[in-house]
Formats: sequence, C-alpha cells, structure tokens
Amino acid sequence: MANDLGISRSTVLKAFDLLLVERYITAVKGSGYYVLCPKNKKLRLKIPSVAAKGNYPSLSKRGKAFSENAHWPGEDSNKGVAFRPGLPPLDIFPVQLWKKLIDDYWRCITPSELSYSNTIGLQCLRNNLANYLRIYRDIQCDPEQIIVTTGSLHSLYLVSNILLETHDEVVVENPTYPMAHGLFKSLGAQICAGQVDEQGLNLNGIPCKNPKFVYTTPSCQYPTGIKMSMTRRKELLKWASEKETFIIEDDYNHEFSNWEKPLGSLFGMDQQERTIYLGTFNKLIHPSMRLGYMIVPYYLLDAVTALYRQSSRFVSRENQKAMSLFIERDYLNKHLRNVMEVSLERKEIFAEHFNKGLGDYFHLDTSNPGLHVIAHIRGPISDVALEKELLDHNILAHALSKYYVQPTNENGLVMGFCSVNPKQIKDTLGKMEKVVSRVIPIDPKQQENWNIIL
Repeated sequence: MANDLGISRSTVLKAFDLLLVERYITAVKGSGYYVLCPKNKKLRLKIPSVAAKGNYPSLSKRGKAFSENAHWPGEDSNKGVAFRPGLPPLDIFPVQLWKKLIDDYWRCITPSELSYSNTIGLQCLRNNLANYLRIYRDIQCDPEQIIVTTGSLHSLYLVSNILLETHDEVVVENPTYPMAHGLFKSLGAQICAGQVDEQGLNLNGIPCKNPKFVYTTPSCQYPTGIKMSMTRRKELLKWASEKETFIIEDDYNHEFSNWEKPLGSLFGMDQQERTIYLGTFNKLIHPSMRLGYMIVPYYLLDAVTALYRQSSRFVSRENQKAMSLFIERDYLNKHLRNVMEVSLERKEIFAEHFNKGLGDYFHLDTSNPGLHVIAHIRGPISDVALEKELLDHNILAHALSKYYVQPTNENGLVMGFCSVNPKQIKDTLGKMEKVVSRVIPIDPKQQENWNIIL
C-alpha cells in the first residue's frame, strides 16, 4: 500500500493504528486487517447540507456601534512591542519573584478557594490598596469602596454602563484616550469636547447642558502629558457641583507623572463624592496581568457591583493574592523605583538616537512625563498614512490625529520608548529611518512635486 500511494511505510502503519483505536477495523494475527461491522447497529452517514443558511437576526444598534468603534492599529497584532505607547519596561519585571508568589498561593490553597470569589475583589488586596493609595497618592478611602477590575477600560465600561442612556452628554478632553472615546460612542453618548491648554482641561465654551459625567486625566493628560493646574482642579470640582454631574478621574500614570512634584487627586479634593477614581497596574507592571481598580462613591457601589456580577464576575484570585503580597512586602515600591530609573534611561537613549537619525523628519517632544513621546511630522504625509506604513514593517506607533475628537491639523506619532531594551530601541529606530526616508522627502525640490499622502 505504501508503494502504491507513494508514501512511507510508517505513515500507513500510523493510519491503521488510528483506525484500530477508533474501532473502524480489527486486526487478526497472521491474517490481516478487517473492517469492523458492529452487530445490531445502523451506520448513519451525515452528509453536509448545501442548502442556503437563510438570514440571521440583525445586530443591535449597540452591537454595530461596538464593532465600528473597537478598532485600534496593532492592538491584537503579533508585530512586536516597539514603539507601542503605554508599555512599561517589560523585560525588567521580576518574573521569578512573581512566580514564587503564585507558587506559594497554590501551595496553600484550600478547596473553598477554588469556588467563586467576591466580585469586588479579595479583602486582603483591597485593604493593601487602600493603604498604598493613602501613602503614595494621599487618598483616604474605605476599602469597601474599592472594586478590583482588569484595568482602567474595564472600570470605565462598568461605570459608563450604569450611568449612560442613549444621547446622554459626556464631556471628554480633546485630545483624549481613543479607547474611552470609542466606548462612549458605542454606548450612544453625545460627546462634548473640552479643549486642553497649558493648564489642562478648559471648561469654558464646552457645548453641553446636562452632562452625565466628565472623563479626565488630570495627573498626566492623555496624550499631551499636561498636568492639570490646582486652579483648574478646583474649577472642575465646582463646575461638577453646579452641573450635578460626576467626574471620572483616570489616574493611569500617577507613579510617573507625580513622582517629584505631586498634586492632590480630584478624588482626594472632592467633598461631595462626585469623583470616581480609576487606577491600573497594567501600565506600571505589564498589561497581560489585567489588574486594575476603581474607587466608587457609595451611591454607585451597588449598581456597579451588580453589573460586574452579571458580566465578568471577578478577577483571577491568584493574581489578586499575588498582587496583595507584592504590595504588602514592599516589592511594588522597589519595582516602581526600578521602572522609573530604567524608563528615564531609555527615554534619553530613544531621544538621542531618534533626533540623530530622524530629526530632519520630525520634531520630537519629550516633555511628557509618562511612557510615551510625541513626534510631530515635518514632511507632507499624514500621520494616519505613516502609521500604516510603519505597521507594515512591524513598527507600532499611533497617529496623533486619532486622539482628537474633532477635526484637527495636528500631525504626528505617539510613540512608546521603554518597552524594549536599548539595543532594540537603536535597531528599530534604524529600521524606522529607512521606512521614513522612503516616504517623506526632505529635499525642497522633491517637496515641490510631492503629492501629500492622505
């Protein structure tokens, strides 16, 4: 049979072995293989139907909206991590230490701990989070107000769903975090843009009457990096009181932006319990951890908990326990200092080599205290087109214009700089220089005849 089919003898034997295991044939020693025909059983062959499937029920308006607003370049790609914004130094995370904490958890596990967990999070983690926030962010809160989530976007999803009706007004900064903007649009909100200046969110001229909430990033405005002034913080709290609305304070970058000259959080300044505070470990440690938290006013606790319980239930207990010990044993503080040191070092390396090879094509703004910089494009090409070109060459950078909720002339790239080591930074910038030099002319004679890529 092997000769007839032109295949190896071992392949034929393996095929017969599979037929034997699945009881399609039987083997008789010294005689050969025979087809097995079970007695008193009818063989039913299922032939695939070629009939038309017909129509399916249509998606809801909300389902269609989520499909339209969910896309973000490179979000789920396997094109590497350089220079994706928002990533910490991934290569310095203490993997073996974390593994030990996880191993200790499983070594001491009890059968009852394998059951369903408390929706809002383990008590030990929420207690340690409350202590951490008190020390590092000057926030006084009841551990019962803390809800453990998978990150800031998860927190925002829960809060938005319990607050928003279709066509409700939501105030966002312009520019803002595109995933948050997309979420609000998917839920049918009417977006009201508040412009950002050198003091942060400017409330003057915001076209809204009865906003349900204001979404803001006061510690480090995303993506500009501007820190909201104390005057503006007080104005925002007063404005929210007058409008009888909520404030969602996304403090995604506090450890980086408030290390030297911290300003009090809106949550800590709020005397009327109008502020919902969002925090995350995904940008401080690594995104695959999927661990964040929010502090919720008592007024919203039951509703948020109920939605959480009826959707994603709870965050992995082992990650919660490991993080609780990571905080309690001061490992988080030590890792934070290491992250800060490495990030600053890599920022300097990135800026030096970027300006050396790409300075003719971009103006690099390194004033942002967070995990990204903004490279303003000098040449006649749109940032959206350049983003796509770079992605085709496995380089992740986000178009600055996509962060704006209104038409803009801003044209640049938002780029992370510390997720990879110095060698990879230099190598990837070298590759980027080759790509950019092909699509952006720097010779004035070339630019005269250049058609802007839209």
